[in-house]
Amino acid sequence: MSAEGRAPDHGVPGLPEWMRPVEEAVAAIEATDLTRFVPPEGSDARQGAVLMLFAEGPRGGEVLLTERAHDMRSHPGQVSFPGGSIDPGETVVGAALREAEEEVGLVPDSVDVVGCLPQLWLPPSNFAVTPVVGWWREPSAVGVVSRAEVHAIHHAAIADLVDPDNRITVRHPIGYTSPGFLIGPDRDVILWGFTGGIIARLFDFLGWTREWDESRVRDLPAYMLAGDSRVQRNARAGMLDIEEPDR
Repeated sequence: MSAEGRAPDHGVPGLPEWMRPVEEAVAAIEATDLTRFVPPEGSDARQGAVLMLFAEGPRGGEVLLTERAHDMRSHPGQVSFPGGSIDPGETVVGAALREAEEEVGLVPDSVDVVGCLPQLWLPPSNFAVTPVVGWWREPSAVGVVSRAEVHAIHHAAIADLVDPDNRITVRHPIGYTSPGFLIGPDRDVILWGFTGGIIARLFDFLGWTREWDESRVRDLPAYMLAGDSRVQRNARAGMLDIEEPDR
């Protein structure tokens, strides 16, 4: 199976042992294990891709995340995987790597593609998104390329993501709730919505999730609620967080 498929035929050489279950999950997981939203037939959905990039960090495995600029028109401050729309003639993998290069300066050749998760659907914008799972074979310095799009970069340690002390239920003012995580050096950045849901459900599938207190509720901060009238309907549908950047 090619890099555009679910997983390579013979596995990715050089993966650490802790990544092997992720590689196996990529080949086996179904869309319904990650979300209740899949692209319906005839939806003519816009095509997008995100890069779920795993790496070996100072404290073991980690995931690369970006925090959107706090003054963006849509989803300000949302924590996301690098990603966006697929350009005409572009592949899913090519789009995910290009977006990561444009957003944080990632070197595409430093990444081995593990495979692709099933395509997921974001109803408010009719966006069909394919998460590309990558292994950062040769990590290099990354940084905020465009302050207009990215506020910060987070190297979220898996040990912190599975720590019950960092798990919360996130509540939107309209009453919508979803599983979330507290990330960042001070654990004051909320990861939730589309990206948080993928991470939470993938970790469930892998058996990495530890029991946590789901009654521990945090409201979204005010800066994450700014934006246009799409905020409420996006919240009801799972919080799209890879909208086209403001230009």
